[in-house]
Amino acid sequence: MHMRKFVLAALAVLSLGAAASAQSYPSRPITIIVPFAAGGPSDAMARILAERMKTVLGEAVLVENVTGAGGSVGVGRAVRSPPDGYTISFGHLGTHVANGAVYKLGYDLVTDLEPVALLPSNPMIIVSKNAVPAKTLTEFVSWLKAQPSPPTAGTAGAGSGSHIAGLYFEKITGAKLQYVPYRGTGPAMNDLVAGQIDLIVDQTSNSIQQVRAGNIRAYAITDSKRVDSAADIPTVDEVGLPGFHMTLWSGMWVPKDTPKDIVARLNAATNDALNDPAVRKQLENLGLQMPPRDKLTPDALGAQQKAEIAKWWPMIKAANVKVD
Repeated sequence: MHMRKFVLAALAVLSLGAAASAQSYPSRPITIIVPFAAGGPSDAMARILAERMKTVLGEAVLVENVTGAGGSVGVGRAVRSPPDGYTISFGHLGTHVANGAVYKLGYDLVTDLEPVALLPSNPMIIVSKNAVPAKTLTEFVSWLKAQPSPPTAGTAGAGSGSHIAGLYFEKITGAKLQYVPYRGTGPAMNDLVAGQIDLIVDQTSNSIQQVRAGNIRAYAITDSKRVDSAADIPTVDEVGLPGFHMTLWSGMWVPKDTPKDIVARLNAATNDALNDPAVRKQLENLGLQMPPRDKLTPDALGAQQKAEIAKWWPMIKAANVKVD
C-alpha cells in the first residue's frame, strides 16, 4: 500500500517537474555562441540583442565567441550542447548555409538545429584600402584586373559570407582575387585599415563606421536599393555591376529536440528585442535591415535557410572551394 502511494507521489513530482521546467525556464544564464571573433558584425548584433533579451527572460544572456573554420567550430559546439534552451547558436548565411557545402561538418545544419528567429540582414559593401587609386567601382574592377598578381581579399574563413561574396564578385567581374582568411571580419577590417590587404566584400554593418571615418574607401552596396544609414554609397546597379546582389541575413537556432515552449520563449524574447525602438535604432545605425514582421517566426527562418542552401550550394561547389 505504502509502496503504491510512494510511486504515485513520485510520479506526481516528476510530472510537476516536467511542467515546471518550461515555467521556470530560464533559471540560470543563457549563452549565445557567436562563431566569430569579438568586434565583428555578428558579435555586435548578438551583444545588442542579448542586452535587451535579458530584461524579458529575467536572466543574464551571455555572448561567447568560439572561432575557427569559417564559424563551423562554434556552430558545432552549439549543436552538441544539451537541448535545454541554455545554448543558442548565432549565425548567418555563411555559417548555417555555405559551410555545409565547404566543410565536412559532422552535423547537419538543417536537422540538427531548431530555428528560433530570423534576425536583421545587411547587404555587402565593396571596400578597399585607401591606397588603391580607383575612385569608382568601374575603375576599381579595372585596377584589380591590371595587377600583376591577384589582389588580396580578407575573409572570415573559407565559406564565410565575405568569402562567398568574393567568389561571386570574381564570377561577375572576371577579376582574380587571393583570399586571406581571418577568424572573423573584425580582424580582417583592422588589416584593411592598416593597408595590409587590398579589399573586403564585407557586411555593411562591419564597414560602415570605418567608411564614415575615412579609413577605407567604399565603392558600392550589393543590393538594388541604397542603405538608409549610408545613403551616399551607390548600389551595384547604379555603378555598372547590375545583379551583383547579396544579402547576409542572420538567425538564431538551438539544438534539435529543444522543447517547443522553450523555443517559443526565446522567439518571443527575440521579437521583443527587435521591436524595441532603442534596439532598432542601434541595429539600423549599423546598416542592418529588419526582417518583415511575418518573417519573425521559427518556421520562416527554417524556410529561409532551406531556400538559401538550394541557391548557394551549387555555386560554392562549382567554385570548388577548398579548405586549407
